[in-house]
Order: sequence, then structure tokens, then C-alpha cells
Amino acid sequence: MRIGIEINGVLRNTIEKITQVYQKNNIDGYQSEFISQTYKLDMSGNTEEEILPEPFKYEMSLPVTSLTLTDHFKFQNEEEYYSFLYEEHPMEIFGHSPSTEMTTFIDINSIYFNLRNLHDFIIVSDEIGKSKPASLFFLSKFGCEFEKVKFYSNTTINSMWDEIDVLLTSNPHLLLNHPSDKTIIKFETEYNKNIPTTHTISKIKELAEILNILQLC
Repeated sequence: MRIGIEINGVLRNTIEKITQVYQKNNIDGYQSEFISQTYKLDMSGNTEEEILPEPFKYEMSLPVTSLTLTDHFKFQNEEEYYSFLYEEHPMEIFGHSPSTEMTTFIDINSIYFNLRNLHDFIIVSDEIGKSKPASLFFLSKFGCEFEKVKFYSNTTINSMWDEIDVLLTSNPHLLLNHPSDKTIIKFETEYNKNIPTTHTISKIKELAEILNILQLC
């Protein structure tokens, strides 16, 4: 079988890092001007209090229970949201995120070495622009020894499905919307725990047992 393993939510705790970076830069580091009263002076010397609009307030709504991140991290508009992720902080977020578990890459490399004669393994990930090199840095930093990595987007997702038979993912959209001839394994998280699936794991090391069951089917 051809086994695809997603980065986000399975190997990488991207949500935790986004939370840290948002807190640091958009809440703790956001400096708004505090003006209790502002007056404007007209040509005759008269003054009139000027009421300024309230500054935009950056806020988080935790825990993150969906991957619609703008429901949990407040931005002024969609452009600012994408700039935050893919222009301002891509390496900080996608390159320096923690792994999902302390032993994530010990376990996934072990599964790869033990089962690579039976299955073809590929790392897959939905990435945009600068998050691609950042994700490669993430994989190298943690010593991922897989031979193949494939990035895809909304427009190239079919090419990802063409290369795999089984996908290990935490993404609710992929759990609910996938080709009927593909097998899905859910890596359980806060944002997908209510989605029913036939195969579910909560730790990477459990993947080997699921693959052995699928091999026998």
C-alpha cells in the first residue's frame, strides 16, 4: 500500500505554535495609542473634543475546535491573516513548531524502517509559498528519514490522492471529503474528535497496528 502521512496536526503541532506567535506579536507586542481626550483647534482658536475610533483589538478564542482559524484568531481582514501566516512568520510558525508528541519522529521513523518493504511511505502537506521551505526545515530539524515529500494545494490536491491509498490526517475537511477508494486514518485532535471514522489513532506508534490490520483485509 501507498501510505500518506500529513504534517499538520499529525507530525507538527502547528496550532500550538500559531497560538504562541499570535500572543507574542498581535497581543503582547501590539502597541496601540492611548489618547483619553483629543482636541482639534479651529482657525478662531476654539477647541472641540475629537472622538477617535476604538483601536482594533486582537483576541484569541481557545481552545481551537476547528481549522477555520479566523474563528479563533482575530484579524482585521483576510489579507492580514494570510500575511501573518505566510509572509511575516512562516519560518517561526511552520519551521519551529513543536512535534505533536515528544517521540513523534522516533516512532514514525521506526514504523518507516520496519514496514518500508511492505508499503511505500510519503509525507504530504497542504502548504503555501514560504511555508514549503519552512516545512522542509521542520522535517530536517526533527530528523525525518522519509524519502519522499509532496506539497499540495486546493488546486493540486487530486495529484496527492493519486499517489496514495491510505492517508493519516487530522484535517476535518479530508476526513469528511475524500475519494471513496481511499482509506482514511484519523489522528485525533481537539478539532476533529467529533468526526466518526473507521480507523482512529491518538499516538503515532499506533499507526503500525492499523497498517497491519489493513494489510490483512
